[in-house]
Amino acid sequence: MTLPSTDTVVSYPSGAVSGTGTVVHVEDLGGGRSAVLLDATPCHPVDAGWPDQGPDRATLRWNGSSASVVDCVVAATDGSALYLGSDVPVRKGTEGWAFVVAHLVEGTAPAVGDEVAVEVDEDHRRSLSIGHTGCHLVSLALNRALADRWTKEAAADALGAPDFDKLAIDSSTIVPFGSVDTFRLNKSLRRKGFVSDGLADALPAIETAVNSTIEAWLATHAAVSIRREGEALTDRRYWECELPDGEASIACGGTHAQSLDALGVLRAALALSDDEGTSVLTMTTEARGAH
Repeated sequence: MTLPSTDTVVSYPSGAVSGTGTVVHVEDLGGGRSAVLLDATPCHPVDAGWPDQGPDRATLRWNGSSASVVDCVVAATDGSALYLGSDVPVRKGTEGWAFVVAHLVEGTAPAVGDEVAVEVDEDHRRSLSIGHTGCHLVSLALNRALADRWTKEAAADALGAPDFDKLAIDSSTIVPFGSVDTFRLNKSLRRKGFVSDGLADALPAIETAVNSTIEAWLATHAAVSIRREGEALTDRRYWECELPDGEASIACGGTHAQSLDALGVLRAALALSDDEGTSVLTMTTEARGAH
């Protein structure tokens, strides 16, 4: 068994939804399922380390045969074994490890050395890309709306506001044309200077402020780009957008719309709940008119 020694080359950051790659390894996972590794792919995998954006849907085609990709995950190998998803025992980029995109298929699989055409479901990709771009935009607007609730200096976001999103985030899920983020307003956050007193009463005004900011930003029709430090899976990538408040640059490994115009009308809704004595803020977004 020969496992790859270099990271997969990925083209999805540039928006590619098709491409070709050579099979470098096929692993039998049992139950009729195999993990297919290519030297290059346009298929976006889910990363167990921060699984906010799910995997692309795709089809592999080779030598007159085809297989649907039932899952696509970040995997890693040290040359002796292949570890998939949450079983990867080291951090991405660890020296001596190759980080690869594993295309999981059922039934017939290509063989090592086969050239495979990868076709991504473009509509599904577009829906998640719009949702992910909207998520970044709304996080910046939320940070801005909550800026006066800090009594201590806090780490700043890409536009200079206290980064509530980074400091309080508990989970983030990208859904078609939207996102759901949850933030825990716990003792640790309060010690950092965030004031949660009176937040419930202020929530309607905060939501209005967030949506007003989003509306103004969308009116700029700004372009969105992904800046890459390389073409490998582990190379750093940044979501960038020129907004009225300055150029926003956020480290991100997902896929995105190419312009704010693609979002249509983006709206955010805020809600507070209680989780065993800890307040939880949930932000739900939807890009209406982008469908």
